[in-house]
Amino acid sequence: MPLVIEAFAQTDIGLKRKINQDAFLKDDSLGLYVVADGMGGHKGGEVASRLCVETIRDYCHAHPKEGGRDVLDHGINESCAAIYKTSRDSEELAGMGTTVVALYFQDGVVHIGQVGDSRVYLMNKEGVWQVTEDHSLLNEEIRAGRIAANQVAAYQFKNVITRSVGYESHVVVDVYRRKVKVDDTFLLCTDGLSGLVNIKEMWEHIYQDGMANGLQNLIRLANTRGGDDNITAVVARVTSL
Repeated sequence: MPLVIEAFAQTDIGLKRKINQDAFLKDDSLGLYVVADGMGGHKGGEVASRLCVETIRDYCHAHPKEGGRDVLDHGINESCAAIYKTSRDSEELAGMGTTVVALYFQDGVVHIGQVGDSRVYLMNKEGVWQVTEDHSLLNEEIRAGRIAANQVAAYQFKNVITRSVGYESHVVVDVYRRKVKVDDTFLLCTDGLSGLVNIKEMWEHIYQDGMANGLQNLIRLANTRGGDDNITAVVARVTSL
């Protein structure tokens, strides 16, 4: 029996932003799921995130026999080159970029690609784990032991990321690999969600409320806590191998 994935996606502008600069892709036929959080100017972030997800999708379509690690690395880097070129060709879009997280299911394995501080979580009935590691100044300070957990909220540079798609023509992509099991559930989200909802709440809502209702409830929860940013998430569950 082929791998079967059940997935849901949702985006919300939040309460403070005038435009939604997030983008997502949910392509069940490809087994490809992507979330991007754009940055730069009034239009730049919106253009960058859209270019990112579309370019990764097109690369995946064009290279069906390529291994999952290479699909994500090459696809994200093609999007990086496209965003960089577009930003240099248009003064209005100068300096734009985006974060990205992506899942690509292939032959019983999921490959997870990441650049920036959007995240991927893995859940099952036993619990939840953060798979990716933020490319951010805050995370570097935590890893170096210069900031303790109780100092994070007051850290003034917590929104500064150290790696993004499109800032230069090439980017180093972190790619993780996992042999999947039935009930493996992956949550991809921008920091508009992860910054306001904790990991325990994510697990409780996805498992107690169901994936579709759980996503809605998580976004609603983030908005009740300020909705400071756009909020985008995709949840994908392995239902059959």
